[in-house]
Amino acid sequence: MTFSLGVVGAGQFSAHFATLFQLHPGVGPVVATDVLPGRAEKLVAEVGLAGTSPSFEAMLADPTIDAVALFTQRWTHGPLVVQALRAGKHVYSAVPMAVSPDEIRAIVAAVEETGLTYMMGETSQYNPATVFAREKVAEGAFGRVFYLEGDYLHDMEQGFYDAYRFSGGEGWKATASYPPMWYPTHSIGGVLGAIPQHAVGVSCVGMHDDTGDGVFDTEVSMFDNDFSNMTALFELDGGGSMRINEFRRVGYPSWTRESRFRFFGTEGSFEQLARTSVWQTAEGVEDVTEQLETRATMALDDPRLTDVSPDLRGAFVSGHAPIHDREAERLPAEFAVAPNGHEGSHQLLVDDFVRAVSTRTLPTVNAWVAARYTMPGQIALESARRGGERLPIPDLGDAPVAVGERLPATR
Repeated sequence: MTFSLGVVGAGQFSAHFATLFQLHPGVGPVVATDVLPGRAEKLVAEVGLAGTSPSFEAMLADPTIDAVALFTQRWTHGPLVVQALRAGKHVYSAVPMAVSPDEIRAIVAAVEETGLTYMMGETSQYNPATVFAREKVAEGAFGRVFYLEGDYLHDMEQGFYDAYRFSGGEGWKATASYPPMWYPTHSIGGVLGAIPQHAVGVSCVGMHDDTGDGVFDTEVSMFDNDFSNMTALFELDGGGSMRINEFRRVGYPSWTRESRFRFFGTEGSFEQLARTSVWQTAEGVEDVTEQLETRATMALDDPRLTDVSPDLRGAFVSGHAPIHDREAERLPAEFAVAPNGHEGSHQLLVDDFVRAVSTRTLPTVNAWVAARYTMPGQIALESARRGGERLPIPDLGDAPVAVGERLPATR
């Protein structure tokens, strides 16, 4: 039994996922829409989709479309998700979940009331480092985990300028000032995706940008934001702390590894640099870099990457790492020649969503998990705006059922 899908937003990122949805045997017809003329038609032609829809609203009104996958501007997701759920559609959403606690609460409420599938496509859920740490936690090899770090180090000059120009048009500088802590899920998700804890409090500081290029300038920013680099220290429930860095002005090779992590426990620890990963205990150090090294799925000059900025292409060509092998066994045979990306996560995320919709069960990065990956960053931004004041983080609790179990509708 297959389901039909509408792809909303036909920009640089969506084409990669549209290809995977199109190839997955659990998905039937795939159509696309975009607010900019010609983009949806171009995506349909390139990927071989079933066709276009006139608009997002038309998709929601179309009874032949069962689900939507949102790849719109990052600050638009929250209301669109709720609108789609209320219209009876399952939803796959690019990150972040939303831009305010109220938007997040509205999504969780809509999932609870409809029983429909919502999943946020957080790539760090299957980052090789997160998978490795998750396995070590399950083995008890860390002992008690008490300190963790997650970094998302993506300099504006390494692809972000081009991406914002592509999506923002003439007014792109107003949107390129998007607050770093409103995009925290690659760093927070990579940490919390490995441990059964969540953030309960935060103190955050931000660097006021002085580059002078009109980006991260409060006179230009639609978000009234001039923080380009931000660092937050979170308290975790049950004790322990998590330090998160979101940097947009940084001398670092983002194209090698934009997300990196550290986990410290009483019995063992794990650390990453740009090209090295090590597991450590009191007895010594084990280099585990090869276990986490992804295998390329296509060349950087592949025609399928024509519209992707050269600085961003590395995120779209990485396949699975050896640490993924057990997870990858479940993937459909059609994915053997399919693109992958973000350190081997794309195929696994698409399969998670398709399985959840097909079986009407709770997916991995469900609404409750997504809230814990997203809301801490929103509160961190408020903390930074208050000069680092320590603030409590609301928590919406655990999902009412376990991942893989059916979520009952309340109406």
